Amino acid sequence: MSNLSGIFHSAAEVPDFAKIPRIEGRILIGGKIRSSGFKSRPVISPCSLVGPDGKLSNPEIGTTPDLDEKQFMEAVDAAALAWNKGRGEWPTARMEVRIQAIQSLKQQILAQRDIICRLLMWEIAKTWTDAQAEFDRTIQYMDDTLEAVKALDRDCSRIQFSGGIMAQIRRAPLGVALCMGPFNYPFNETFATLIPALIMGNTAVVKSPRFGVLLWDALLEAFKNTLPPGVVNIVNGSGRTIISPSIQAGKIDVLAFIGSSPVANKIKLAHPEPHHFRGVLGLDAKNPALILPDADLDIAASECVRGSLSFNGQRCTALKIIFVQKSVARPFIQKMVEAVEKLKVGMPWQPGVSITPIPDPMKLGQLKSYVDEAIQMGAKLSNPKSGGRVEGSLYWPSLVEGVPLNSKLATEEQFGPVVPIVEYDSTDEFEDYVVHSPYGMQMSLFGRDPEKLGGLIDHMANQVCRINLNAQCQRGPDVFPFTGRKRSAEGTLSVTDALRSFSIRSMVAAKQDPSGKQLVQDILHGDHSHFLSTHITL
Repeated sequence: MSNLSGIFHSAAEVPDFAKIPRIEGRILIGGKIRSSGFKSRPVISPCSLVGPDGKLSNPEIGTTPDLDEKQFMEAVDAAALAWNKGRGEWPTARMEVRIQAIQSLKQQILAQRDIICRLLMWEIAKTWTDAQAEFDRTIQYMDDTLEAVKALDRDCSRIQFSGGIMAQIRRAPLGVALCMGPFNYPFNETFATLIPALIMGNTAVVKSPRFGVLLWDALLEAFKNTLPPGVVNIVNGSGRTIISPSIQAGKIDVLAFIGSSPVANKIKLAHPEPHHFRGVLGLDAKNPALILPDADLDIAASECVRGSLSFNGQRCTALKIIFVQKSVARPFIQKMVEAVEKLKVGMPWQPGVSITPIPDPMKLGQLKSYVDEAIQMGAKLSNPKSGGRVEGSLYWPSLVEGVPLNSKLATEEQFGPVVPIVEYDSTDEFEDYVVHSPYGMQMSLFGRDPEKLGGLIDHMANQVCRINLNAQCQRGPDVFPFTGRKRSAEGTLSVTDALRSFSIRSMVAAKQDPSGKQLVQDILHGDHSHFLSTHITL
């Protein structure tokens, strides 16, 4: 072991609060939890442990289902049966019934907080603090969604009159949704699409991500106990094997996917009726930061370190490249180096740790190749003392300055703890980079001159969907729209926008004559329809 081995523990040294039982993953299809009848694959933790021989190894912490194409179609068919071409129990239920079910679901999920947070640590190496934050944010998102849908339902309860027509306009569900969240936020990001899809009356198939799969086993009973059979089906398997055939069958109406644009394109092209296939997508990003010469360098460096390296840079909203004006490049980079060298590297259960293991073992080699290519093209490590060191699944952050704009590190999303830095003379260089980039999610601008910043805002607002002033890129708060231009997104996610993304405006209309008025009144007063109703959900 190297002199860095003090950051690793033996199994006996793992604190009690972080220990987990072995999980044998199950599936939920058609309201039934299954523990057999399918293949499984091992789940290996990225959190390396020291064995009796003093060597590092990555423990197997459980298994996850590995369904084949036919078994995955069972889940799709179960969701389609629950949808029943829009006539199922769930899509035709009153909003208050769906709200009560989601509230009950939330209460049962709350009882699983501890095990879910522990599994987030072991499977994707999220720190204990961040794991708890992800769980709590998800619960808050559920609460906010319920309040937003109540307000939407109240707004839709009124009868409108125009041009001799009386009508009620409500939002109706779309059908069967396929929800596929990312490994970096397997709980929060999946629920950010699943909950609005459900509350609006859709049925769903949840396909777990590559990593972050075991936590779903802890949720199966909650979904089974609170929702009608088939409304939610939770499964796993190799996406490249099982997804396209199910899409080709034409039984999925909405794709809720957070991942890469090539995968999303492949899935969408497989649908037999693309115009009928709604996409709610959060995809690639290469969010840039611009450091102007008058920027407060302490603030800029602090925000850029957190923005680029929080959760090892494994966030679509992370800062992925930094442009700094040459006149302030040296002091800015030095501040970045000093801040990065203070970051604690270690296991996710260790207090104060910032850099944790990388869940994807293939990512370590990819990050090294990005850095090596940039250096061969003339770049250099700003922090050669530790930058790029690898031990077990840990990758020490690399600050790379002088990165050529035609290198992969400047053009591809690294999704890891590597920070490319580019020195510029004129902001035109930054604008040209953004304009020609295929990505368009967010950016950060650091400076003090309101005239200069105002001009940049006007030019860049048509390139990205969020401009952060003297602050890192981020998603929240969840009441704000979250989307992107170009290949970075399709559709908008926020508490209110998501409700619209998973529904469509539908209306009931009648002539505003005595006969029409009487018929509508009879339906309303007799409470004969769940859709045409002035009933208000409190």
